[in-house]
Amino acid sequence: MNNFDDEPPELVDVHDVAQQSVPPLNAAAEPPAFVKYKTPERMIPSTEPSSLTTKVPKVPITIVTGYLGSGKSTLLNHILTDQHNKKIAVILNEFGDSVDIEKSLSVSSQGELVEEWLELKNGCMCCSVKDNGVAAIENLMTKRGKFDYILLETTGVADPGPIANMFWLDDALGSEIQLDGIVTVVDASNIVRSLDDIPQGADMTTAHLQISHADVIVLNKIDLVPEEKLESVRERVKGINAMAKVLETKYSKVENLDAILDLGSFEKVGDLTTKRPTGGRSFHDPAISTVLLPLPKLTSDAQLEHLESFIRSLLWEGSIPTLPSSQQQDGTVEIHRLKGRIVMKEGRRWILQGVREVYESFPQEEGQDVGDGKIVLIGKGLDENLLKEALSAWLVEVD
Repeated sequence: MNNFDDEPPELVDVHDVAQQSVPPLNAAAEPPAFVKYKTPERMIPSTEPSSLTTKVPKVPITIVTGYLGSGKSTLLNHILTDQHNKKIAVILNEFGDSVDIEKSLSVSSQGELVEEWLELKNGCMCCSVKDNGVAAIENLMTKRGKFDYILLETTGVADPGPIANMFWLDDALGSEIQLDGIVTVVDASNIVRSLDDIPQGADMTTAHLQISHADVIVLNKIDLVPEEKLESVRERVKGINAMAKVLETKYSKVENLDAILDLGSFEKVGDLTTKRPTGGRSFHDPAISTVLLPLPKLTSDAQLEHLESFIRSLLWEGSIPTLPSSQQQDGTVEIHRLKGRIVMKEGRRWILQGVREVYESFPQEEGQDVGDGKIVLIGKGLDENLLKEALSAWLVEVD
């Protein structure tokens, strides 16, 4: 029986793509040709100039995750029953927290089992699945026109990283849908306890993984937490993921669904500012943290190639390289999310997006001057000073 907690799915083959070897970190290389998706196993050329210029509109899919009891099922229940004038298809996971939703919807539909797509009174649709939801989405796309968004629920103990990469890399699904973002629901009254309850032999919890991958964090049940404790919860969450937008709710009631829809989190990077709590103190979680690396305007293709090698070392080898001329490496890391902007002095610009070992780089549309580049990393073992020194040395060597 498949579940979200299984091993990450094997990458789908791409026709007519020759597997390319990754050059050694100190190898000379031709000026890099940016490609669509990059994984340790292969590089997949883009068939489009950029995902920003796609002409055929794709349906956005949002992954909704959250620890057991966080209020994830309550959020989905609001979406499936409230009048909000949006047509949303929701895929409920049979092993998640949504069993009560399925029962109530079955009753309202004259006892009909929620195993196929069920159309609801508020214009939404839902179904229940036992696996990763791919078959349900393929079936759903035959009903295109009846929905504008897809929400996919994970189990409470699921790691969202492999799930995101599955939809990001599946070429068949990718022609019709696009990964829009990851929304994590957090129980403000219990999240600190969950984060501190690290299993023996592990170095982080599922809650760490769900927060670190999020583009939006729904900080729920704030009415159950005194203000002083709530401030420490905010600091703890932001100490893990300083990039995510945080929505504070009671009973998982998101007043404006636009706050969790049309995020475009894998199409744009915004201004790449990290939003840490105000108040003169900042909590750094011992397991996961966020680091912002300033990136000066690059002056040559050689610098660009060195930067890509630096990124590959972080994502693929889990290590911080010292100098391109040295085989020595220092620091073990585990990257969960990467966002960045690369700016060349002569004007070219690229956007970087990454989840775990998979990353994408594509040209940024022309627009106003955005200044120098930046790279934001969220993950384990991130020593900010060491990363900054290593990146600077890595780029200076080819000046």
